[in-house]
Amino acid sequence: MIYLLIASLVWAFSFGLIKNQLSGLDANFVAFLRLFISFMVFVPFLNFKKLKHQYKNKSITLHLLAIGAIQFGLMYSTYIYSFQFLKAYEVALFTILTPIYVTLINDFVNRKGIDITAMLSALLAVVGAGVIVFKRMNDDMFVTGILLVQASNLCFAAGQIYYKNLMSKLPEVHSREIFAIPYLGGFAITLLFAIGSVKWDGLTMNTTQLGSIVYLGLIASGICFFLWNKGATIVKAPTLAVMNNAKIPLAVLCSIFIFREEISWARVIIGGGIMLFSVFLSDKDLMKRYRWWKKTNPSEF
Repeated sequence: MIYLLIASLVWAFSFGLIKNQLSGLDANFVAFLRLFISFMVFVPFLNFKKLKHQYKNKSITLHLLAIGAIQFGLMYSTYIYSFQFLKAYEVALFTILTPIYVTLINDFVNRKGIDITAMLSALLAVVGAGVIVFKRMNDDMFVTGILLVQASNLCFAAGQIYYKNLMSKLPEVHSREIFAIPYLGGFAITLLFAIGSVKWDGLTMNTTQLGSIVYLGLIASGICFFLWNKGATIVKAPTLAVMNNAKIPLAVLCSIFIFREEISWARVIIGGGIMLFSVFLSDKDLMKRYRWWKKTNPSEF
């Protein structure tokens, strides 16, 4: 879970950074440049020969490209565009449905019935995040922003499960050896979008914007997506679902101390407590360790 926590800490800062520094730039251009930088970070580690030698099925490379196009490319284009309609904390808020999507997609792909415990833990995470930050839908722009974030959430959730299932079939391949391929799929599709949407003649960036994109490409996307997807292959699907919301209270804390936004501490404490409990509920191994639902010998504690 440490990989997921590290990524969540970094991503919590990204909401305010994108809103305050990059919202004036074309979303497809920002997504393309950010993912291109991430791709370049992992090119030196690419071991395509090993992948080709051990797994002669060329469709594996196509699967990895598709993962990148969905989880990184489509996700970023819709996610960054949503900042045109929502405040940073509102974007963070409406990522609360990602755990539900992760749980449902995982059950559908693996042809399992609905896991009541997993669904309950995901719903609790949604409730906890919703307690921290909440706003009613009150205008068309707000609704548009919500829909864009939900499209982003669906892409991110689908990509995680897609990658988790694919890597379970490649036990001899390390994530770092192939992670440039998903980034290639991501920046390729955002480049196509950018060609059609960017006004290249009038495109300008200041030093702060360029520095922000480089930081996001190297750290928030490059390193943290790798850590997140690696963590996704280790933890169970219910825990993965809940951890998708860990960044929300962290993003709220960033908005308080870094971007000087007002927030209710009571909501932070109550919502954070609910989310922590949902993480505990999602991890059956952790529950067994404490045996809360069984009679235990007090001497064991």
